Amino acid sequence: MSTAETKTTKSETVRKHKEFLFPAVATYYQEPIALVRGEGFHVWDDQGNKYLDCFGGVLTVSVGHANPKVSEAIINQVKTLQHTSTLYANQPQSDLAEKLHQITPGRLKKSFFTNSGTEADDTAVHAAKTATGRHEIVVLRHSYSGRSATALSAMGHSTWRPLPAQVAGFVHARAPYCYRCPFKLTYPECGLACANDIEELIMTTTTGEIAAFMAEPILGVGGFIVPPPGYFERAVEITRKHGGLFIADEVQTAWGRTGDKWFGIEHWDVEPDIITSAKGLGNGVPLGITVATPEVADKYPGLTFSTFGGNPVSMAAALAVIRVIEEEDLKRNAAEVGGYLRQRLEELKEKYPVIGDVRGMGLMQGVELVKDRQTKEPAPEAVARVFEETKRQRVLIGKGGLYGNVIRTGLMLNSTKDNVDELISAMDAGFATVN
Repeated sequence: MSTAETKTTKSETVRKHKEFLFPAVATYYQEPIALVRGEGFHVWDDQGNKYLDCFGGVLTVSVGHANPKVSEAIINQVKTLQHTSTLYANQPQSDLAEKLHQITPGRLKKSFFTNSGTEADDTAVHAAKTATGRHEIVVLRHSYSGRSATALSAMGHSTWRPLPAQVAGFVHARAPYCYRCPFKLTYPECGLACANDIEELIMTTTTGEIAAFMAEPILGVGGFIVPPPGYFERAVEITRKHGGLFIADEVQTAWGRTGDKWFGIEHWDVEPDIITSAKGLGNGVPLGITVATPEVADKYPGLTFSTFGGNPVSMAAALAVIRVIEEEDLKRNAAEVGGYLRQRLEELKEKYPVIGDVRGMGLMQGVELVKDRQTKEPAPEAVARVFEETKRQRVLIGKGGLYGNVIRTGLMLNSTKDNVDELISAMDAGFATVN
């Protein structure tokens, strides 16, 4: 590391991060933050600064840092039984699988537990191929699926794709990105052209029979892209016409995040054959889930193993998170506080021309920044400036989008309107540095 880097880095933790971790392990901000403690809606860095956390480790801390009920469940399980591997049954795993059957939509029943969203999506892809006997899968441009060879091949986002496709058979459909419609049309006069185009994609780039269509209900890393009403109904109709299953990638959109519903896909009138999720279910504990219908699950290869899948500590944490969401009515809270957040963000849009679009559901709201509202030229530099100012205001936010020009928020499900006001105040100050 250079002398200049050493001089400009206040934190010993950040210095070691830069020296001993892969440079690809990127951090936010010109001067990265080293976090040492979290409690409720807040985190503290190693310089003693307190921040309102409005991103939650990428929509992962769903019910607050160090939530007492979740922490107690983890501690009790660690003291009782910490590890088994999938070669043995354990009660927290069986109990969570039963609970998932009760709260997932449609006929989903059987679960496969892993460590991350990447593995959850991999499991879903393998299950769909095995169940259908086919190998081609439709995914979306602007999508993000994880870091494995399979997930990177499914990726619709060059920023996170360091290698060419390593697994054959993925074809990429146009994203339902209304703000930047790939067909230059406007909803609803467009007639759902993005969904209808999936049929031509299948007919021209595959054998005509597919294993699955895999999509995020809201494209997370892609910039919180929300498909229009009717999109999934039409896309899934086409998928099933060509023999495919529907995989809903709920890694970011599940557990009440979108408001009122357990899962984001429940805002559309479709039933997935497979759901994947991770992130918010563990409140920070590594955990991935793949839930499928019996017909799909029963055709999965007869012998498989995951050392840490179904880990009793992770399972206990997940059960506690679900209980907190239920007992505190956090799905409703996400809808109510999320509605208020959307209102306040729309007010900022009226005030600042740099805001081209505000979109999202519940407590999953994004703001796309542009240099000009007519041309919609992306403004990633503006995002960087807002980031530095909100950090100075002691508020943490996220970003995303193919062009790096979308501010992403991920307030915790138990957040209040006061938290929203603090976030908006910080963002207001940030936008004031741009215009």
